Amino acid sequence: KTAMQIVEIMKVMEARHPVVMATRVSAEKSAEIQAALPQATYFEMARICAIQPSVPLAIRPGKLSILTAGTADLPVAEEAAVTAELCGFQVTRLWDVGVAGIHRLLSNRHVIDQSDVLIVAAGMEGALPSVVAGLADCPVVAVPTSVGYGASFNGLAPLLTMLYSCATGIG
Repeated sequence: KTAMQIVEIMKVMEARHPVVMATRVSAEKSAEIQAALPQATYFEMARICAIQPSVPLAIRPGKLSILTAGTADLPVAEEAAVTAELCGFQVTRLWDVGVAGIHRLLSNRHVIDQSDVLIVAAGMEGALPSVVAGLADCPVVAVPTSVGYGASFNGLAPLLTMLYSCATGIG
């Protein structure tokens, strides 16, 4: 969509909903959107342009944690985190806790144990969601990313790893 198409959609939705989001927005489009809608906020890492209510939404129950295998997974994970926060959820972020440095994940075991839902983003071989699901007793949402090099096949390898996982509670 063009910036002006997004502006028109956001104007219509703002009259009907307390939160309006446009995802996968570039910084350039965001500047155009904010020029037309000064109340819009741009979340650069998440690539989200949003209109938020003047009074924050009530905090929703439950503990949501979002984990990434590496720093290259951050844009995808931040998109999920900002979306959840805009919807009223409190989010705990654990970045760069992949299996290549499993000690970073294990030293944050308390976060996994206290979470009601875990969202786990991973590229490369996509192993982190399976490891996390093996440690967790709550649902794990596995999110493959297209980052990586070698034989990651633009995200196909992590997707297949996640689909073939034998860990329970993973989706």
